[in-house]
Amino acid sequence: MITKRIIPCLDVKDGRVVKGVNFKGLSDVSSPVELAKYYSDMGADELVFYDITASSEGRALFTDILTEVARKIFIPLTVGGGINTVADFDRVLKCGADKVSVNSGAIKNPGLIEEAAKLYGNQCVVISADVKRVDGVFRVFAKGGRENTGMEAISWIKRCVDMGAGEVVLNSIDTDGVKKGFDLEMLDAVCNAVNVPVIASGGAGSIEDFTTLFKTLPKVDAGLAASIFHFGEVEIKALKEALKKENIPVRL
Repeated sequence: MITKRIIPCLDVKDGRVVKGVNFKGLSDVSSPVELAKYYSDMGADELVFYDITASSEGRALFTDILTEVARKIFIPLTVGGGINTVADFDRVLKCGADKVSVNSGAIKNPGLIEEAAKLYGNQCVVISADVKRVDGVFRVFAKGGRENTGMEAISWIKRCVDMGAGEVVLNSIDTDGVKKGFDLEMLDAVCNAVNVPVIASGGAGSIEDFTTLFKTLPKVDAGLAASIFHFGEVEIKALKEALKKENIPVRL
């Protein structure tokens, strides 16, 4: 049976890890290099590194910090932020990333997914979708959740997978940082639309939220979280032990 992955997320702004609520009100947390090494040592299955203001500031991702992070960890690393061309894919992969996450870049140029998948393989291309309910419809947001694209989210995600994205990270803006549980309704809709791994992001507040996620939606492959790990509210080892007790397969 495929094990469920637990993935801490480093939202990096100006070289520091930050965290907010509903993508707003960012506060400083720690050094990305120190935090990455800590999670690698503590049993995280993978790590996600987002340069969260690269797209909105119209600049390239900070590669010096990324290279340092990649050097310190021994788990797969997914990197996103300001990925607009295959040259950006190349640069990030050369810094030590295993997978590259695209969001705003794919919205501007959907062909980027196809091009990158042909060059680097589907397993390397991750579509990260920031999604929020607008008048009861799941809508895709760009530029770190700042801009409503008007696109319906499920059909957009399906299109990205059809073009070659090998994994989906679904970030629910509605539940981001709220710590009341993952957005099960939104995740269920995505899981039923695609046949690639789906990573749940946004809303984790406790061990029980992960248990509920994997028991309610067995198709979800991984749970991603930030603040509950950053602030020591949930330890990865304790989380995995609790999941194992609930007969949810994890790597201990």
